[in-house]
Amino acid sequence: MEPTEERIAALEERITQLKLEHRDLDGVINKLALDPAQDELHVRRLKRRRLLLKDQIVLLERQLSPDSRA
Repeated sequence: MEPTEERIAALEERITQLKLEHRDLDGVINKLALDPAQDELHVRRLKRRRLLLKDQIVLLERQLSPDSRA
C-alpha cells in the first residue's frame, strides 16, 4: 500500500529534522574531539545518539521508497 501525500510530507519533514539534528551532533562531536580534556563517556553517548539518528533516517527513507523485492 502506497503512503498518502500527507504521510509522505510528514515523513519528509521528520527526515529533515533528524538530518539537522544529526548534522548538529556531528559538529558537537568534532568540536569535542579537539579537546583532549573532554569526557570520553559523554562523547561516546553523543556518537551513539548520532548513530541512532542515522538508523532512524534510513528507516524513514525506506518507508518513502520501499525496495521492489516484495
